Amino acid sequence: MNGQIWDTKPLEFWGKIKEMREKWEKSIDDPDMVLGQGNTGGGDWARAFPAMTIIEDNPAGSTIAYRDMAFARKSRLASEVRGWGRELCGYHGVLWGCQYLGYQVDGSPFTNRQLVVPIPCVCDQHTKRGIQARDFAPVPQWQNDFTMYLGDYDPDREVDMINHRLYNQLRMINDIERIFGQRFDEEKMEQILRASSKIADYQAETYFMMANKPSPLSVKDIYSFFQLGALVKFAPEETEELWKSIRDEVKWRVDNKIAAVATERFRWMEAHPPVWHFLKYYRYMEQYGAVCIGSQYTSNCARQLEIKPDGTRGIREYPHHPGDTPFETREDIFRYSMGNDVRLPHHFKQDEYLRPFALNEFAEFFQVDGAFFKLHRSGVGCTFTRKEQAMRLRNAGYSVMCYEGSQSGDPTDLDEKRMLEQLDSWMEINGLRKWETN
Repeated sequence: MNGQIWDTKPLEFWGKIKEMREKWEKSIDDPDMVLGQGNTGGGDWARAFPAMTIIEDNPAGSTIAYRDMAFARKSRLASEVRGWGRELCGYHGVLWGCQYLGYQVDGSPFTNRQLVVPIPCVCDQHTKRGIQARDFAPVPQWQNDFTMYLGDYDPDREVDMINHRLYNQLRMINDIERIFGQRFDEEKMEQILRASSKIADYQAETYFMMANKPSPLSVKDIYSFFQLGALVKFAPEETEELWKSIRDEVKWRVDNKIAAVATERFRWMEAHPPVWHFLKYYRYMEQYGAVCIGSQYTSNCARQLEIKPDGTRGIREYPHHPGDTPFETREDIFRYSMGNDVRLPHHFKQDEYLRPFALNEFAEFFQVDGAFFKLHRSGVGCTFTRKEQAMRLRNAGYSVMCYEGSQSGDPTDLDEKRMLEQLDSWMEINGLRKWETN
């Protein structure tokens, strides 16, 4: 089949990404580090302590599943025989199983956690992060509340909710100082917040440029680095410099029409993470000239993108930006990190759950031709409203295909052969055949 052939080129920042990821993995085993599990939330506060890090279930569990399928299965089984059912999020089953087994995917001893900080989220299993680690040791646990509301702005309600969250956050920081003897560094936290703001700008610009045709990146590229600086923490200056280099290189690719997929002629989107053990399907789709643009799961790491009233595409203005904001006290720092609108999830983080046509807007922004959605049997937050969203996209004229599986970190119920056959059928429905190379 004939069509446009774009130039393509390997990503030059790839080596730096691998180097930073390896550095992060080694830091987890530092014996002088206070190690926690869950989610730092609220502005990366853990890095403002001299020697503290928090391990996220998502990147840790997905990495194990990708590296060694047999070990990941063994870890999940270790969780199941201790009472955690198969409806448990696959990330949790894999990571918790490592603690039950006592060793990690590389054979090294599992480092037991010393504190737990789950974060409340629209996915109900986020609040369970760390429960097993807490019960296994036991260790201290802290958790903030997910305060929000829908509807018009209510200043009195805002004050009460933000004060409640602020109290919880400050109490946790004070407790950690007392229990672990580490002093929270306000200047370091201010530095982290300012760097994080710049990183968010670079991320937003990077994802914005994927609306171009041809797309300079595919989602498979993004999944290799999109959590650097988010769930996977580094020194703020180093992370900021990395994202600047990513932004600059992607801009160069757009200016020179360097494509992620040389034969791009079909653009598709997903919703939430892929099946990490079977990323082959991205390359499989490239045989049809089909490129996956990503999902709100990837672009939520930056400010939301939007189509402006005049029809142009742009980056949504986010009113809470540090700039030269003075931070005189610890309370000032955390008031800033929490934002000035507790309804923020309605407009930002939980967009696709609370605004019914958010995925339609995503599809329009990135000029996609279709969507490929998973229907998980576990990890409720990854499947919630998915069928309704598929129907809304179909009603808007997009081609949508769904497939079933366990969860991104659990391959138990995924029929890989059937999944590829579905993709073949989907492409045939859209009038596409595999690209002829001779």
